[in-house]
Amino acid sequence: MPSEKDMAAESGAPMIPEQRRELMLRQLRKHQVLSVHQLMEMFDCSHMTIRRDIALLEQEGRAYSVTGGVRIASQLHSEPSHQLKAVVELPQKQSMAKLANRLLHADMTIYLDAGTSTLEIVPYIKALSGMTVVTNDFGIVQALIDAPQVTVIHTGGQLDHSNQSCVGSLAVATLREVVTDIAFISTSSWDLHRGLTTRSALTVDVKRAAMQSASQVVLVASSLKYGTFSMYRIAGVEQFDIILSDDTLPPAAADGIRKLGVELLLPSNATLA
Repeated sequence: MPSEKDMAAESGAPMIPEQRRELMLRQLRKHQVLSVHQLMEMFDCSHMTIRRDIALLEQEGRAYSVTGGVRIASQLHSEPSHQLKAVVELPQKQSMAKLANRLLHADMTIYLDAGTSTLEIVPYIKALSGMTVVTNDFGIVQALIDAPQVTVIHTGGQLDHSNQSCVGSLAVATLREVVTDIAFISTSSWDLHRGLTTRSALTVDVKRAAMQSASQVVLVASSLKYGTFSMYRIAGVEQFDIILSDDTLPPAAADGIRKLGVELLLPSNATLA
Protein backbone atom coordinates (compact mmCIF):
# COMPACT_ATOMS: atom_id res chain seq x y z
CA MET A 1 0.00 0.00 0.00
CA PRO A 2 1.22 3.56 -0.63
CA SER A 3 2.67 5.47 2.29
CA GLU A 4 1.71 8.94 3.45
CA LYS A 5 4.88 10.19 1.79
CA ASP A 6 3.82 8.76 -1.57
CA MET A 7 0.31 10.15 -1.26
CA ALA A 8 1.51 13.52 -0.01
CA ALA A 9 3.72 13.78 -3.08
CA GLU A 10 0.72 12.93 -5.22
CA SER A 11 -1.64 15.40 -3.58
CA GLY A 12 0.83 18.11 -2.59
CA ALA A 13 2.29 18.41 0.92
CA PRO A 14 1.69 19.47 3.62
CA MET A 15 -1.33 17.22 4.13
CA ILE A 16 -4.19 18.63 6.15
CA PRO A 17 -6.78 16.41 7.95
CA GLU A 18 -9.36 16.84 5.20
CA GLN A 19 -6.85 15.71 2.58
CA ARG A 20 -5.94 12.72 4.71
CA ARG A 21 -9.58 11.68 4.96
CA GLU A 22 -10.07 12.06 1.21
CA LEU A 23 -7.02 9.89 0.57
CA MET A 24 -8.35 7.42 3.10
CA LEU A 25 -11.58 7.22 1.12
CA ARG A 26 -9.63 6.72 -2.09
CA GLN A 27 -7.87 3.71 -0.56
CA LEU A 28 -11.16 2.38 0.81
CA ARG A 29 -12.70 2.53 -2.65
CA LYS A 30 -9.87 0.28 -3.84
CA HIS A 31 -9.78 -2.13 -0.91
CA GLN A 32 -13.32 -1.83 0.59
CA VAL A 33 -12.02 -2.52 4.13
CA LEU A 34 -8.85 -1.36 5.91
CA SER A 35 -7.65 -1.97 9.45
CA VAL A 36 -6.77 0.83 11.84
CA HIS A 37 -3.21 -0.52 11.93
CA GLN A 38 -2.92 -0.29 8.14
CA LEU A 39 -4.17 3.29 8.20
CA MET A 40 -1.77 4.23 11.01
CA GLU A 41 1.13 2.95 8.91
CA MET A 42 -0.20 4.47 5.73
CA PHE A 43 -0.54 7.96 7.17
CA ASP A 44 2.03 7.75 9.99
CA CYS A 45 -0.70 8.83 12.43
CA SER A 46 -1.72 7.83 15.92
CA HIS A 47 -4.54 5.44 16.70
CA MET A 48 -6.55 8.36 18.11
CA THR A 49 -6.12 10.41 14.92
CA ILE A 50 -7.28 7.55 12.69
CA ARG A 51 -10.27 6.84 14.96
CA ARG A 52 -11.19 10.53 14.84
CA ASP A 53 -11.03 10.47 11.03
CA ILE A 54 -13.22 7.35 10.92
CA ALA A 55 -15.76 8.98 13.24
CA LEU A 56 -15.99 12.04 10.98
CA LEU A 57 -16.38 9.92 7.85
CA GLU A 58 -19.08 7.95 9.64
CA GLN A 59 -20.97 11.13 10.54
CA GLU A 60 -20.93 12.05 6.84
CA GLY A 61 -22.18 8.59 5.81
CA ARG A 62 -19.09 7.93 3.70
CA ALA A 63 -17.51 5.08 5.66
CA TYR A 64 -18.34 2.94 8.69
CA SER A 65 -16.36 1.48 11.54
CA VAL A 66 -16.02 -2.28 11.87
CA THR A 67 -14.16 -4.27 14.48
CA GLY A 68 -10.54 -3.17 14.20
CA GLY A 69 -11.01 -1.01 11.13
CA VAL A 70 -13.30 0.76 8.68
CA ARG A 71 -15.25 -0.09 5.52
CA ILE A 72 -16.49 2.08 2.70
CA ALA A 73 -20.20 2.92 2.43
CA SER A 74 -21.41 0.70 -0.38
CA GLN A 75 -24.29 0.99 -2.81
CA LEU A 76 -26.42 -2.10 -3.42
CA HIS A 77 -26.67 -2.89 -7.12
CA SER A 78 -28.41 -6.21 -6.56
CA GLU A 79 -30.01 -8.16 -3.73
CA PRO A 80 -29.61 -11.81 -2.76
CA SER A 81 -32.38 -14.14 -3.87
CA HIS A 82 -35.31 -14.74 -1.55
CA GLN A 83 -34.09 -18.31 -1.03
CA LEU A 84 -30.64 -17.11 0.08
CA LYS A 85 -32.05 -14.40 2.35
CA ALA A 86 -34.16 -17.04 4.07
CA VAL A 87 -31.08 -18.88 5.37
CA VAL A 88 -28.51 -16.11 6.01
CA GLU A 89 -28.24 -14.37 9.39
CA LEU A 90 -30.89 -16.66 10.85
CA PRO A 91 -29.67 -16.31 14.48
CA GLN A 92 -29.74 -12.50 14.17
CA LYS A 93 -33.25 -12.59 12.70
CA GLN A 94 -34.45 -14.86 15.48
CA SER A 95 -32.95 -12.61 18.16
CA MET A 96 -34.64 -9.57 16.62
CA ALA A 97 -37.94 -11.48 16.56
CA LYS A 98 -37.57 -12.14 20.28
CA LEU A 99 -37.18 -8.38 20.77
CA ALA A 100 -40.30 -7.80 18.68
CA ASN A 101 -42.21 -10.18 20.93
CA ARG A 102 -41.64 -7.77 23.82
CA LEU A 103 -43.82 -5.26 21.96
CA LEU A 104 -46.71 -7.64 21.34
CA HIS A 105 -49.82 -8.42 23.36
CA ALA A 106 -53.20 -9.97 22.62
CA ASP A 107 -55.81 -8.28 20.40
CA MET A 108 -53.40 -6.26 18.28
CA THR A 109 -53.43 -5.43 14.58
CA ILE A 110 -49.91 -5.80 13.23
CA TYR A 111 -48.37 -4.93 9.87
CA LEU A 112 -45.54 -7.26 8.85
CA ASP A 113 -43.50 -5.88 5.99
CA ALA A 114 -42.18 -8.22 3.32
CA GLY A 115 -38.99 -9.91 4.41
CA THR A 116 -37.37 -12.91 6.03
CA SER A 117 -36.66 -10.94 9.23
CA THR A 118 -40.32 -10.10 9.79
CA LEU A 119 -41.27 -13.69 8.99
CA GLU A 120 -39.50 -14.75 12.19
CA ILE A 121 -42.03 -12.72 14.23
CA VAL A 122 -44.93 -14.91 13.07
CA PRO A 123 -44.59 -17.69 15.72
CA TYR A 124 -44.93 -15.11 18.50
CA ILE A 125 -48.06 -13.68 16.91
CA LYS A 126 -49.58 -17.16 16.55
CA ALA A 127 -49.18 -17.68 20.30
CA LEU A 128 -51.44 -14.72 21.11
CA SER A 129 -55.22 -14.44 20.92
CA GLY A 130 -57.25 -11.97 18.91
CA MET A 131 -54.42 -11.02 16.54
CA THR A 132 -54.79 -9.53 13.06
CA VAL A 133 -51.88 -9.46 10.62
CA VAL A 134 -51.75 -7.19 7.60
CA THR A 135 -48.94 -7.99 5.15
CA ASN A 136 -47.84 -7.77 1.54
CA ASP A 137 -45.64 -10.87 1.90
CA PHE A 138 -46.72 -14.27 0.55
CA GLY A 139 -44.32 -16.17 2.80
CA ILE A 140 -45.92 -14.63 5.87
CA VAL A 141 -49.40 -15.52 4.62
CA GLN A 142 -48.24 -19.10 4.01
CA ALA A 143 -46.82 -19.27 7.55
CA LEU A 144 -50.24 -18.26 8.90
CA ILE A 145 -52.30 -20.68 6.80
CA ASP A 146 -52.47 -23.14 9.71
CA ALA A 147 -53.38 -20.43 12.26
CA PRO A 148 -57.17 -19.86 11.97
CA GLN A 149 -57.05 -17.92 15.25
CA VAL A 150 -55.17 -15.12 13.42
CA THR A 151 -57.07 -12.85 11.04
CA VAL A 152 -54.91 -12.28 7.96
CA ILE A 153 -55.25 -9.46 5.42
CA HIS A 154 -53.03 -9.50 2.34
CA THR A 155 -52.65 -6.16 0.60
CA GLY A 156 -52.79 -7.51 -2.94
CA GLY A 157 -51.14 -5.50 -5.69
CA GLN A 158 -48.45 -6.06 -8.27
CA LEU A 159 -46.38 -9.19 -7.71
CA ASP A 160 -42.69 -8.64 -7.00
CA HIS A 161 -41.42 -12.05 -8.11
CA SER A 162 -37.93 -11.73 -6.61
CA ASN A 163 -39.19 -10.67 -3.19
CA GLN A 164 -42.34 -12.84 -3.19
CA SER A 165 -44.52 -9.92 -2.15
CA CYS A 166 -46.90 -7.30 -3.56
CA VAL A 167 -46.01 -3.70 -4.35
CA GLY A 168 -47.49 -0.77 -6.26
CA SER A 169 -50.57 1.39 -6.02
CA LEU A 170 -53.08 -1.35 -5.19
CA ALA A 171 -51.05 -2.45 -2.18
CA VAL A 172 -50.79 1.19 -1.10
CA ALA A 173 -54.56 1.64 -1.44
CA THR A 174 -55.22 -1.27 0.91
CA LEU A 175 -52.78 0.04 3.51
CA ARG A 176 -54.45 3.44 3.46
CA GLU A 177 -57.73 1.79 4.44
CA VAL A 178 -56.43 0.03 7.57
CA VAL A 179 -55.12 1.23 10.93
CA THR A 180 -52.52 -0.88 12.72
CA ASP A 181 -51.09 -0.85 16.23
CA ILE A 182 -47.54 -1.58 15.09
CA ALA A 183 -45.87 -1.65 11.69
CA PHE A 184 -42.74 -3.80 11.58
CA ILE A 185 -40.74 -2.46 8.63
CA SER A 186 -37.85 -4.31 6.98
CA THR A 187 -35.08 -2.92 4.80
CA SER A 188 -32.22 -4.10 2.62
CA SER A 189 -30.07 -1.02 3.31
CA TRP A 190 -29.94 1.70 5.96
CA ASP A 191 -27.73 4.19 7.77
CA LEU A 192 -28.05 7.38 9.81
CA HIS A 193 -27.07 9.66 6.95
CA ARG A 194 -29.36 8.34 4.19
CA GLY A 195 -32.02 6.55 6.24
CA LEU A 196 -33.79 3.56 4.68
CA THR A 197 -33.26 3.05 0.97
CA THR A 198 -34.36 0.53 -1.64
CA ARG A 199 -33.59 -0.48 -5.21
CA SER A 200 -37.30 -0.68 -6.09
CA ALA A 201 -39.30 2.51 -6.61
CA LEU A 202 -42.52 0.48 -6.28
CA THR A 203 -41.55 -0.49 -2.72
CA VAL A 204 -41.21 3.07 -1.44
CA ASP A 205 -44.88 4.05 -1.29
CA VAL A 206 -45.89 0.69 0.20
CA LYS A 207 -43.52 1.07 3.14
CA ARG A 208 -44.48 4.72 3.61
CA ALA A 209 -48.20 3.88 3.60
CA ALA A 210 -47.64 1.14 6.18
CA MET A 211 -45.73 3.57 8.40
CA GLN A 212 -48.41 6.25 8.12
CA SER A 213 -51.17 3.80 9.05
CA ALA A 214 -49.49 2.61 12.25
CA SER A 215 -49.63 3.98 15.79
CA GLN A 216 -46.07 2.75 16.36
CA VAL A 217 -43.42 2.18 13.71
CA VAL A 218 -40.62 -0.32 14.31
CA LEU A 219 -37.62 -0.92 12.07
CA VAL A 220 -36.28 -4.49 11.98
CA ALA A 221 -32.79 -4.25 10.48
CA SER A 222 -29.59 -6.21 11.02
CA SER A 223 -26.18 -4.62 11.41
CA LEU A 224 -24.98 -6.34 8.22
CA LYS A 225 -27.29 -4.07 6.23
CA TYR A 226 -26.12 -0.94 8.04
CA GLY A 227 -23.85 1.35 6.02
CA THR A 228 -25.25 0.26 2.66
CA PHE A 229 -27.56 2.29 0.45
CA SER A 230 -29.70 2.03 -2.66
CA MET A 231 -31.20 4.41 -5.18
CA TYR A 232 -34.56 5.33 -3.63
CA ARG A 233 -35.06 6.81 -0.16
CA ILE A 234 -37.94 5.51 1.96
CA ALA A 235 -37.65 7.34 5.28
CA GLY A 236 -35.23 8.80 7.77
CA VAL A 237 -34.15 6.84 10.82
CA GLU A 238 -35.76 9.52 13.00
CA GLN A 239 -39.20 8.55 11.65
CA PHE A 240 -39.16 5.31 13.64
CA ASP A 241 -40.26 4.90 17.23
CA ILE A 242 -38.12 1.83 17.85
CA ILE A 243 -35.29 0.08 16.01
CA LEU A 244 -34.56 -3.62 16.52
CA SER A 245 -31.07 -4.73 15.51
CA ASP A 246 -28.29 -7.05 16.69
CA ASP A 247 -25.28 -6.71 18.95
CA THR A 248 -22.76 -6.11 16.16
CA LEU A 249 -24.32 -2.79 15.22
CA PRO A 250 -21.44 -0.24 15.27
CA PRO A 251 -21.33 1.76 18.54
CA ALA A 252 -21.33 5.03 16.59
CA ALA A 253 -24.54 3.98 14.85
CA ALA A 254 -26.15 3.02 18.17
CA ASP A 255 -25.15 6.36 19.71
CA GLY A 256 -26.46 8.28 16.71
CA ILE A 257 -29.81 6.48 16.83
CA ARG A 258 -30.27 7.28 20.51
CA LYS A 259 -29.32 10.93 19.95
CA LEU A 260 -32.21 11.14 17.49
CA GLY A 261 -34.56 10.13 20.31
CA VAL A 262 -35.27 6.73 18.75
CA GLU A 263 -35.39 3.76 21.10
CA LEU A 264 -32.85 1.11 20.15
CA LEU A 265 -33.38 -2.49 21.27
CA LEU A 266 -30.46 -4.91 21.04
CA PRO A 267 -30.31 -8.45 22.40
CA SER A 268 -27.66 -7.48 24.97
CA ASN A 269 -29.61 -4.59 26.50
CA ALA A 270 -33.25 -5.17 25.59
CA THR A 271 -35.22 -2.85 27.85
CA LEU A 272 -38.35 -0.91 27.11
CA ALA A 273 -38.77 2.65 28.31
